[in-house]
Amino acid sequence: MGATGPRNSTRQVVTQAMLMPPAWIRRFKRSLSIPGLLFGTIFFAMSLTPSLLPRGWIMQGVLSGLCMAAGYGIGMAYRWLWGYLELPLPDRRIQQWILWAAGGACFLVTLGFLWHASEWQNSVRLLLEMEPVDSARPIRVGLLAYLLFAVVVGISRLFHLTHRVIATRLGQGVPRRIANVVSLILAVMVFWAIIDGVIYQQTLRFADRTFERLDAREEAETAMPSDPARTGSAESLIAWDELGRTGRNFVSAIPTAEGLSSFHGSEVTDPIRVYVGLNAAESPEERAELALDELERVGAFQRSVLAIVIPTGTGWVDPAAITSLEYLHRGDVATVAVQYSYLPSWLTLLSEPQYGAETADALFEVIYGHWTRLPSDARPQLYLHGLSLGALNSQQSADLYDIIADPFHGALWVGPPFRSETWQDLTHQRDPASPAWLPRFRDGSVVRFMNQYEMSHPPHSPWGPLRIIYLQYASDPITFFEPEAIYRSPQWLEEPRAPDVSDRVRWYPVVTMLQLLTDLAVGDASPIGYGHVYAVEDYIDAWIAVTDPPGWTEGEIGRLKTQLRQAQEDMEEPEEE
Repeated sequence: MGATGPRNSTRQVVTQAMLMPPAWIRRFKRSLSIPGLLFGTIFFAMSLTPSLLPRGWIMQGVLSGLCMAAGYGIGMAYRWLWGYLELPLPDRRIQQWILWAAGGACFLVTLGFLWHASEWQNSVRLLLEMEPVDSARPIRVGLLAYLLFAVVVGISRLFHLTHRVIATRLGQGVPRRIANVVSLILAVMVFWAIIDGVIYQQTLRFADRTFERLDAREEAETAMPSDPARTGSAESLIAWDELGRTGRNFVSAIPTAEGLSSFHGSEVTDPIRVYVGLNAAESPEERAELALDELERVGAFQRSVLAIVIPTGTGWVDPAAITSLEYLHRGDVATVAVQYSYLPSWLTLLSEPQYGAETADALFEVIYGHWTRLPSDARPQLYLHGLSLGALNSQQSADLYDIIADPFHGALWVGPPFRSETWQDLTHQRDPASPAWLPRFRDGSVVRFMNQYEMSHPPHSPWGPLRIIYLQYASDPITFFEPEAIYRSPQWLEEPRAPDVSDRVRWYPVVTMLQLLTDLAVGDASPIGYGHVYAVEDYIDAWIAVTDPPGWTEGEIGRLKTQLRQAQEDMEEPEEE
């Protein structure tokens, strides 16, 4: 009997030890912050609510993981401040009970919000004329979010460990508080050197090599033109292989006189498209001079309309924008564009943001300077155009004080990025009764805004000598992203809301800013007519307002929209910017 007792006791101890989780799990559980878990779960739940564009499960999982990490960090900061102020804490046993209760509450909140995720995403998809989803794959979203959250927490703990190790070493010879400050600075420098000097630079080099090879690739559907009036031909000042992939696509997609005449049923003119690739000359100034020489060679200044186009970061020019202009003016149009990068717009902004502005300045200065020297009654109407990053750089190229004595005729700037200072100033100075997503600037005689539904001013209200149109969709995150959304609600969320923004979108501190960052990544994947993919029928309405082409009836405009919309839908997917 006495021998049995110790054996049973030993068995119980062994059994309890087997049932207990490993030591690292117990340490991890003890290290969890209750405020961090609560804030992280709240941020996770809010990240599932809709924003400007619908999100697939992978993008949603990444967003939710980042939001949870951000919330956890805020909770940790709150816990640190509580301790720093030496406020009382409950004893360890009560903390354990609170931890279990908080964990259970977080689990239930997570399940509840994941359950509604499909409904929220469909509220956006239906506005964008997309098929609703049966499920937002909540299990996959949750697993990916928690995996990413764990990675972020692991990196932050590695940073904390690095800080503590350095502080311990320094603390042997210097005061503790000085050691803590110095160690924090050194830890930041170490991690920044790794992120910026290794990860970022290597990624940028890889992207640079990849997009350089892509730009040099010649696609099967593009062939060197035989017409000597075409850029890239044997007689052209710009060699075919110097146009780059986007340039070759641009000059190859030009409408023929036969195609134009079959629509108009009358005599038309072959449009002119001039493109100077990045490798055609060494500097922006040399490429701009080359563009002018090529324009003169092909007789561009004898056309009725001349458009200076600034491409996106990859050098891409939206064919819907230029084709619609050419059809509206029966082919009597010359267009010139100069490439300044082969990287997507967001990479261009990170690596070489000045190149686009330098190229836009040089091109406008050269073309406008030559244009002003021509007789005013024997020169084309001059217009500026740019989409996305091209719109930003195009706006910067024309200084009002330089052109006020002899202004160009107008500009169509589409999807201007949120960093566009001119666009920001005009929006801030709008009529207070007009919404931020469709500002009404003064009497509309110089600047008007439009979207896929309406224009800020009546179409037949009088214009001045200079006409500027901003075409923008309220669902375009590249235009309506706001870094300030981290702490304040964007003005475009105020009532009345745009028709393509869900009434279920709400502002949440930090989370909304991260949602909009995610929207930036999928803006080019939107359906035509939403997000950052602009529809040809909206280009047509905008060009009519800016250039006032003669002789068009409502029926002909409708027929043109139908034909070009079909062509746009048959085209390849929108170029990534």
